Amino acid sequence: MPAAFVGGRRRRRHSDEFKASAVAACQQPGISMAAVAMAHGINANLLRRWVREGEMQPNVAVDDKHSVDAAALAGPAFVPMTVPPAVSTADIRIELRRGAMSVVVTWPASAATECAAWIRELLR
Repeated sequence: MPAAFVGGRRRRRHSDEFKASAVAACQQPGISMAAVAMAHGINANLLRRWVREGEMQPNVAVDDKHSVDAAALAGPAFVPMTVPPAVSTADIRIELRRGAMSVVVTWPASAATECAAWIRELLR
């Protein structure tokens, strides 16, 4: 066995206070779990597991004076929204050159499928 593997890798153990502070940091608005994980020097997947485990517990202690209800850790419920389709004002511009002759075709981007069909027919 190579010397590099003697002793093996050891798992780090994190205190409950450390876990609670990391989970609480995730609850701040505009903060991503990945950023919190990097700031705490842990893997983002591990932090996600701690958050998920915290959601299963009735109360999670943040410190000696405060506890956070698991429902508060879960965040707001999913609210579906309808997003209007993006209106494209751009055009498709095709320039064909053959010798000294040049043809420019401008096609609305909203009709890109029809433009593709036209090009296929043109190139047959």
